Amino acid sequence: MSEREYSAHSGLSRGAIQKARKAGRLVVYSDGSINAAASDVRWADMTDPDQQRRSTGGDASFSGPADSSSYLKARTALTVYQAQERQLAIQKKKGVLVDRARAETLVFRLARQERDVWVTWPSRVAALMAAEVAAEVERQSGGPVMIEAAILQRVLETHVRAQLDALADLRVSLGQ
Repeated sequence: MSEREYSAHSGLSRGAIQKARKAGRLVVYSDGSINAAASDVRWADMTDPDQQRRSTGGDASFSGPADSSSYLKARTALTVYQAQERQLAIQKKKGVLVDRARAETLVFRLARQERDVWVTWPSRVAALMAAEVAAEVERQSGGPVMIEAAILQRVLETHVRAQLDALADLRVSLGQ
């Protein structure tokens, strides 16, 4: 078969056939003619199915020994995966998406800081509260009243620790 005949047979331009001949994609007899059946097989083996589909003008006109549907599905899945990966990277850069381990560490650190503040709170305010309560009781009763700051501190510590123990059962879940 001549280059022109093989061009008509394959649906490709004569220039494409000449390039394929130089690239070794065609099986050529010693007299220079083209072995069409063997060349079709070699062409299919050496050509990317996606390239074949594009060169013939779309999905409907694709015909060849290779099944391109699984290739196209895989190629589509890869493209979708890459797009999702890029979207996640963009969200992470914008601050919309955060690292889960880092978020859990920050929440734990914040909870520990809050607990430490509450544990030390009774010792900081017990004397002030004792003085305020004593002043209010003296104002209402008219007589001198003495409230021990140490006793008030122990009572406050007991109630604060009970509250912190109740809060210790809470668990933060960042979705799994």
